[in-house]
Amino acid sequence: MREIVPSERIKNFDEVALGYNLTEAKIEASRCLNCKTAPCITGCPVKINIPAFINEVKNGKIEQAYKIINDANLLPSICGRVCPQEAQCEAKCVCGIKGEPIAIGRLERFVGDYFHHQPIKTKKIGGRIAVVGSGPAGLTCGGELARLGREVHVFEALHALGGVLIYGIPEFRLPKRIVQIEINQLKELGVQFHLNAVIGKTHTVDELLARYDAVFIGTGAGLPKFMGIPGENLNGVFSANEFLTRINLMKANRKDYDTPLWPARQVVIIGGGNVAMDAARAARRLGAEVTVLYRRGYEEMPARREEVDHALEEGIKFHFLVSPTAVCGKAGFVKAVDCVKMCLREPDATGRRRPQPIPGSDFTVSADTVIMALGNHPNPLLTAATPQLKTDRWGCLVVDDNLMTSLKGVFAGGDAVTGAATVIMAMAAGKKAATAINCYLNK
Repeated sequence: MREIVPSERIKNFDEVALGYNLTEAKIEASRCLNCKTAPCITGCPVKINIPAFINEVKNGKIEQAYKIINDANLLPSICGRVCPQEAQCEAKCVCGIKGEPIAIGRLERFVGDYFHHQPIKTKKIGGRIAVVGSGPAGLTCGGELARLGREVHVFEALHALGGVLIYGIPEFRLPKRIVQIEINQLKELGVQFHLNAVIGKTHTVDELLARYDAVFIGTGAGLPKFMGIPGENLNGVFSANEFLTRINLMKANRKDYDTPLWPARQVVIIGGGNVAMDAARAARRLGAEVTVLYRRGYEEMPARREEVDHALEEGIKFHFLVSPTAVCGKAGFVKAVDCVKMCLREPDATGRRRPQPIPGSDFTVSADTVIMALGNHPNPLLTAATPQLKTDRWGCLVVDDNLMTSLKGVFAGGDAVTGAATVIMAMAAGKKAATAINCYLNK
């Protein structure tokens, strides 16, 4: 797939991957073997009929391809950009055994971008559902229920819709206009949205239950983790959540907005996941020299290989098998990060090779900004206001096999249940919850 060259893309937040044109999409689709067993479908969390939609692309019937995808996935343009297909559907592709797997994600993106049909409104069958959170889980649950004829109201705490799709993923990976297009499709289905509605403060779950027949909680995982090392309270230390939200939602990278960013010149990112790559690449576009510290090796990085490779192409430095021990400062401001080199132990019973420090291997990395990208827990605000909701020791909501919580009529899914995971897994949970809620209302 064509991309903007690194020397140009580090100067702006334009989307890096340019997508297929029709000719390129048909050529890629023609590689599909149309396997009878379709192992790729088993790797798709929302069970798109992948061979069927690819066959339509091969024949140039993009409208038909879109309808096939849309039957299973209401957000194809989003998923085609941010889902880890290489670890899911493409990992099961037979073509990948001896060569490159079919670029299923890129084809899905192409179809989603190329064609948008007018949603068909279904006849209302009764039942009012409140969906808390407009991230991928909430959008999917709300959209699926609206397709079934239910009245759906989505409550979003922020002033913009999309959850992590808006505040967490940078423009160069997921343009906000794409998110808005797919949200508009849900509005056309009849989904109603309410902004600046903080459930647990402006409304309670009990109040929602009094007004709606069921509630779905898809509030994600927005509470950042920190290491607990000395110096984390210095000026210039941020969570990746705050850093990315300031750029993505508050437009702090733009001079025409009154929400300026910290003037970073030497940025150290701590972490090796997709959020770490997003923060690193965003900081690079702001003109900073960026160094990523990760306590395991390149092969163990949880970030998508495409994102890591893009970061390397953009001049971001990586220190593998390294862990920070302290953030050092002067007059209350960050000046450096003390680090220690790590080695990986032999695999334990789970097969994981855990890192351990190497005595006497300490060194220092200069920095004026440190961004912690260590993952997130669910925000405790809603559960603190609703003690009837059972949570586990990490603050995640406890649900049964049908995604119902300990409070009757209240369902939950996505990162609020599993902890921080992927967009497509949150969507799969939203889809499963919609089916369960529909059955619950039919009883």
